[in-house]
Amino acid sequence: MRKIRTKGREKTSVGNGNGALMAPVTERLHVEIALDRIREDLLGVATRSGLTILAALLEQDREQIVGPKRLWSDAREAYRYGYDEGAVVMGGRKVRVRKPRVRSAVGGGEIVLPSWEWATQQDPLDQRTMQQMLVGVSTRSYAKSLEPPPPGVEHSVGVSRSSVSRRFVAQTKAKVDGFLSRSLTDLDVRVVMIDGTWLGEHLMLVVLGIDAKGEKHVLGVREGTTENEGVCSSLLSELIERGLPVEQARLFVIDGGKGIRKAIRSVFGVWALIQRCQVHKLRNVLQHLPDQQHASVRAAMRGAWSSETEAAAKRKLNTLARQIETRWPSAAASLREGLDETLTVLSLGTTGALYRTLRSTNPIENLQSLFKRVCRRVTRWQNGTMARRWAVTGLLDAAKRFRCIRGHADLRRLTAALDAHCNATTSKANGGSPAAEKAA
Repeated sequence: MRKIRTKGREKTSVGNGNGALMAPVTERLHVEIALDRIREDLLGVATRSGLTILAALLEQDREQIVGPKRLWSDAREAYRYGYDEGAVVMGGRKVRVRKPRVRSAVGGGEIVLPSWEWATQQDPLDQRTMQQMLVGVSTRSYAKSLEPPPPGVEHSVGVSRSSVSRRFVAQTKAKVDGFLSRSLTDLDVRVVMIDGTWLGEHLMLVVLGIDAKGEKHVLGVREGTTENEGVCSSLLSELIERGLPVEQARLFVIDGGKGIRKAIRSVFGVWALIQRCQVHKLRNVLQHLPDQQHASVRAAMRGAWSSETEAAAKRKLNTLARQIETRWPSAAASLREGLDETLTVLSLGTTGALYRTLRSTNPIENLQSLFKRVCRRVTRWQNGTMARRWAVTGLLDAAKRFRCIRGHADLRRLTAALDAHCNATTSKANGGSPAAEKAA
């Protein structure tokens, strides 16, 4: 550091080792301090100007109703009634203001000033509260996340933990109720993914639908304690009541839970084809093997699932099961269990990006990670209603960023394959003849 004399004054500068001079440290600090002060002054001017304008509007409204001050008339319909303390929304908080009052000369009731009714709308505050909650601001830290108010402005209203919580609950309740009861009649859902995730001790079972165009839709949410058949069946039955047709060929992608599988079979019957998640199947097999065998078995299973045909994939998986059966029979049994259902998408002739998308539950697990990010600040789940409210709120926020699935251009061929498979299954169950099928 050295001093440089420039036109009769000294300023401090820093060298970079090569003799070149960097920007003067002192002047830079002065500029930053000045900008901070200008910012604070602008905020203060804007806030105080807004309050001054509001006060003028309120007095103008009162004068239009009552008449000029000190003008007395026996035929007057209203009269001045002093002032009262109120609050208006400004910058994500309620700011205290002095509110003029007007009373009716006939009934004695208070007359609401139009400017006051406009200024006290709650929508801006509710919207700010919702935005803060979705980005992960806790109710305890809400006040700290707002811009600091200018000196002399009262700001102690509407920023407490309980006030923020009440606004959030009131605003989300209507959205949750509307979301869980909306009609599904207009949706042509051909792929359904079901998976559960935990919020505290509450299991949130989520159903994600993919329509014929590849667009994703959150169909339903159900709170429970396990992925048992009863909870899953009630959720699927609720979707049917809301307009999801039963007699339509669909592909159900699940993680392999027995309760979910039984519920799908009992509710949708032959109209449902089940694809077991290959990622979960791989994990189940590897947990029965020693660590030194994981790499080779993982490569063999992934290579089999990447085969071009179902027959080739099944042959490779059965060969792998015979190779490991002697030393690790549990791993071989896990591999054989539900093996055909891990190849359902491949058996329908699906390849490429669409096959990679539908052979696992990754799309719905990505969705769950998005809404759990919204809930990460919640440390204590009071009840299932609270867990469901937060889950639906997070899902609605995540749905704003939905995109079509990868490989959606091939969905038409998948839909045709689904219809052909279910028609053949139905025809066989009815005796194999068109007449028997028509009679059924």
